[in-house]
Amino acid sequence: MSMFPLPLPAILQNTYEFESLPLVKPTGFREYDARWLFEDEINLLGMQYLGLGIATLLEEFGVEKKIVLAHDFRGYSASIKMALMSGLLAGGCEVHDIGLALTPIAYFAQFELDVPAVAMVTASHNDNGWTGVKMGMQRPLTYGPKEMGRLKEIVLNAQFTQTDGGGKLIRVNDMPDRYSADLTNRKPFKRKMKAVVACGNGTAGAFAPKILEKLGVEVIPLHTDLDHTFPNHNPNPEDLAMLHAVADAVKEYGADVGLAFDGDGDRCGVVDNTGDEIFADKVGVLLAREISADHPNSLFVVDVKSTGLFSADPILQKNGAKVDYWKTGHSHIKRRNFELGAIAAFEKSGHFFLNAPYGKGYDDGIVTAIIVLDMLDRNPDKTVEDLKNSLPKTWQSPTMSPKCADEIKYDVIDRAVDYFQKRVDSGEKIAGQAVADVITVNGIRIALEDGTWGLVRASSNKPELVVVVESPTSEANMRAIFAEIDGWLEQQEEVGEYNQKI
Repeated sequence: MSMFPLPLPAILQNTYEFESLPLVKPTGFREYDARWLFEDEINLLGMQYLGLGIATLLEEFGVEKKIVLAHDFRGYSASIKMALMSGLLAGGCEVHDIGLALTPIAYFAQFELDVPAVAMVTASHNDNGWTGVKMGMQRPLTYGPKEMGRLKEIVLNAQFTQTDGGGKLIRVNDMPDRYSADLTNRKPFKRKMKAVVACGNGTAGAFAPKILEKLGVEVIPLHTDLDHTFPNHNPNPEDLAMLHAVADAVKEYGADVGLAFDGDGDRCGVVDNTGDEIFADKVGVLLAREISADHPNSLFVVDVKSTGLFSADPILQKNGAKVDYWKTGHSHIKRRNFELGAIAAFEKSGHFFLNAPYGKGYDDGIVTAIIVLDMLDRNPDKTVEDLKNSLPKTWQSPTMSPKCADEIKYDVIDRAVDYFQKRVDSGEKIAGQAVADVITVNGIRIALEDGTWGLVRASSNKPELVVVVESPTSEANMRAIFAEIDGWLEQQEEVGEYNQKI
C-alpha cells in the first residue's frame, strides 16, 4: 500500500474534506512559478503535496536533494512554508530554512550555502490572500515550462517517489546579514545622494533602507513598515498608484531619485528628481550604456515588450552593444541570459539580471538600485532627469492588458500571429509603412521601417493579453500601429476590456 494519498480530488465539498484532504487548483501552476489564493485554491495539505512534488522532481532531474527555503511577510506565509517544509522533509530533502527573506536573499543563499535548489514562498506584489512559490534547481535559474509542467503532473496525480523520509532541517539565522554584508563590501558612494526608498509595506522594507544607508545614501523611507494588508497600495513598481506616491515624495523632499521595490524585492522602479516616472526598459538602456562603455561589444538580452532603443540607441551602437529580444517572463529572460552568456538582461517589468562583475545572474531589486546609484555617482554633474533626457525621444505606451481567459488566450495569439504574418508575407503595408522585421518568439512583435513597433502576446500569469506599442518618430505613428493591433483584437469575441488604453 502506498504511503502517499491518492490523487487530488477535483474539489473539496465541505469543512471535513478541507481539513482532511489536500487542495491544489491546477491553474495555480503557471509558466515559471506558482500562485494560488490561499484556502480558496490551495490549503496547507496541498502545500505539503507541493513539497513532496518538489522533492520528487529534484530526484527525477538528478539534482541533489538540498534546498533553500524562505518566506515573505504575509500573515499566513510562515504556516504555508511549514507545510511546504513538511512535504520536502518527507520527500527526503535537506532543507536550509533561512526564515523571513526577500526572493533575492533566497537566491543568494543558494550560492552562499552551496545548495542547488530553492523554494521561496511569496506572492510578490499580489493582493493579500494570494500565496505562491518561486522555485529553482540550477542556480541562478528558476523553473521554466518544462519543470513546471512536470511538477504539475506529479502533484495532481500524487506521483511521488517512494521514500522512508530521511529529510534533514538546518536552520540558518544570519542569511540576511550575510546578504547585506555582501552588497555593502565596497566603498560608499562618493556623491551625496538623497533617495526616496519605497517598499509599499512589502518585505523589502526590512532590508533595502538599511543596505542603502550603509552605502552612504540619505534614505527617505516611504511605506517601509511591514504590513501584509498593503494599506496604501500594492508594492508593485509598475503600479501607477505606487509610482505616483514615490513621485510626490521625491518632490516634497527634494530627493535625487525615487526607488520603488516590489513585494519580494526582486524588482526596482525608478522615479527621476522631478517626479517623472521612468519606464524600466528606459532605465535598462541607461544602464546598458554604462555597462557597454566599460565592456565594449557586450550582449544584452531584453524581453519583447522592451523599447526599440536597445537596438537603435546611437551610444549603444557606438559601444558595439548587441541585443537579443526574447520571451517575456523572469524565468525565460534569466535562462536566456545564462545560456547566451550575456553580461546583463532587462525586462520591462523591472526584473534586471546582472552577471559578473555586477551580480550573480539573478534578479535583485536592491542590486538594481545600487547600480542606478552607481550611475549617478559616476556622473556627479548630472541628475536622473539629465540622464533620462539624453535618450532619444520615443512615444511609448504603458503595458495594456485586455482580458482574455486562460483557456483561450494562447489560441487567440496563435490566430493573431497567423493573421499578421500572412499580411507581412504578402508584402502588405501595416500602419501605412513597410514591415522591417517580425519577432515571433512570444506572440508577435512587428517593427516598421521607421522603427515604430507593436506587440501582442499572451500574459504568462494572468487571464489577459499584453499589448505594447512604441514609435521613435511620432505619437501618430505609435497610435497607428496600435490601431492595427486593436482593430484585429476588437473582432475577437474572446477578448474583453483593457486595464488601460492609449
